[in-house]
Amino acid sequence: MENKVILGRLAALRHEMQTRGIDYYMIPSGDFHNSEYVSDYFKAREYFCGFTGSNGTLVVWREGAGLWTDGRYFIQAQKELEGTGVTLFRMQDEGVPTIEEFLSREMQKGQTLGFDGRVVTAGEGKRLEKALKEKEIRFYDREDLSLAIWTDRPAFPAGKVTALDEALTGESVEQKIKRTMERVRQEGADAFFLTRLDDLMWLFNIRGCDVECNPVAMAYGYLEQDRTILFIQKQALSEETMGFLEEKGVQLEEYADAAGFLERLPGEKKVLLDLRYASYLVYRILSQRLEIVGKKNPTELFKAIKNPVELSHMETVYLKDSVAVTKLIYWLKTNIGKIPITEISAADYLEQKRREIPAFLDLSFPTIAGYRANAAMMHYEAAPDSCAELKPEGMLLVDSGGQYLGGTTDVTRTIVLGPVTEEEKLHYTSVAAGMLELSAARWLYGCTGRNLDILARRPIWNIGLDYKCGTGHGVGYILNVHEGPQGLRWRYVEGADEAVLEPGMDVTNEPGIYIEGSHGIRIENVMVAENDVKNEYGQFMHFHTLTWVPLDMEAIDERHMTEVQRALLYAYQRKVYEKISPYLTQEEAEWLKKETRADQTAILEMNKEKG
Repeated sequence: MENKVILGRLAALRHEMQTRGIDYYMIPSGDFHNSEYVSDYFKAREYFCGFTGSNGTLVVWREGAGLWTDGRYFIQAQKELEGTGVTLFRMQDEGVPTIEEFLSREMQKGQTLGFDGRVVTAGEGKRLEKALKEKEIRFYDREDLSLAIWTDRPAFPAGKVTALDEALTGESVEQKIKRTMERVRQEGADAFFLTRLDDLMWLFNIRGCDVECNPVAMAYGYLEQDRTILFIQKQALSEETMGFLEEKGVQLEEYADAAGFLERLPGEKKVLLDLRYASYLVYRILSQRLEIVGKKNPTELFKAIKNPVELSHMETVYLKDSVAVTKLIYWLKTNIGKIPITEISAADYLEQKRREIPAFLDLSFPTIAGYRANAAMMHYEAAPDSCAELKPEGMLLVDSGGQYLGGTTDVTRTIVLGPVTEEEKLHYTSVAAGMLELSAARWLYGCTGRNLDILARRPIWNIGLDYKCGTGHGVGYILNVHEGPQGLRWRYVEGADEAVLEPGMDVTNEPGIYIEGSHGIRIENVMVAENDVKNEYGQFMHFHTLTWVPLDMEAIDERHMTEVQRALLYAYQRKVYEKISPYLTQEEAEWLKKETRADQTAILEMNKEKG
């Protein structure tokens, strides 16, 4: 069935393209800062094709349109693009061209490619320049064509900005600026233009609310030896926050004035600019007048390594958050089939449990609660008019997290609601074994996530399956739930970010199996890299687990586990009981003892109940 709304919007966009002589028009998913999650104002790609995922780029031309997205969203995108006339390009699948390859192949010599230069990154713009140079393709990058079509567009975000006390951050603004500029000078630059929003929030010890679930504010930062400027919407600053920043020696300017400021910089400046996040427009302004030092933001690595104060708060927050998730599992197990429960009401129950925690601020992302086949869509989001009703059969996947004054959480559990198949047990057991093996990793300092990813994947690869995403990502501190530069992924991609795992870096551990039309399984904990023994071979390291939520023993078939994996399973379950039970009611604690098989008596009782 045709999606007449999307088809109409695409027709209007093609009309605007034709009046400006644009042959192909590209709309990425980012904002002016290449953020992963963006405010509603920036969701032009979603407006023109209906795809709601956080990552994807739409390309429109006279005869058609294509959407490029990654493996997390293949199933979701296929459904959401139905009837729009937009072709899905499955990134990294065999034979699927990149956007640069597609445009290089399809565009004719001398044609024009259009895009808003503020939402395309400098790196992407440079790649397009190189790929399309031979065909003498012109760029029309000075206008957002959606402004002429999207008449009811949401307002530009300008939410309240607050300052964080040093008792929470563990480091002052002055200290952060000092060591940032030391690194900038080491990189051969004398100034630094910072565009990444979560890095800016970290550097200035502030938090905003301009993006749903992401406590960031629209801003830019300019640092040099004797001055620090924060370009931010002053209307978003209270007198208290403004005074906090000025006391730290920060000069405040309006967000909208950043481009004009860059145009007036002296030509002898060497400015460090991260081409992954800075916009193509910013890059063009600076490159025309002065020397750009194209290096990674030094703040990214500093932010990723949590200091002792942050880690202490995180330990507390993750325990409380784990209690909330455990209470959800208990509630589901004891009420399924007795009262009406949907994907949304289950998510709402968990949110309420989090809101009872005094430090709670917000969710860290919209909760993913997928029942049975819906769980096969990695980033599924239930809608009120179409959410599934839960029944005492199959499994429910719940991926969720919270923002707290003291940390950002991210946890996934797949919960048995009733009878499951032998195949589902095999899949769940394999995922659990992978998560446990990675948790127990020991490695020599110098490894990246690519060295360790196979530990989580091995039990899944052993049964001939895989999952089309990485195994883990960094998590912010009262910041974005996805953070770099650290990560866990197996595939080598030329030019892709990769970072040595440093002590204090946190990372998720979330293997999974997704069977379209049937079920999805994911188990996710957050861990912190720590130093282990040091000897003549070097510095050994290990992971310290922060998440303590029970695994579902009803879905585990121990015949598919090795002795080592079984030992890891029972050690984890006992630890869950020890840490979580003091915060539960008597009934909940008794249930958790059986759920985790916390002692031999509980194991015997469960065996008797099974006959």
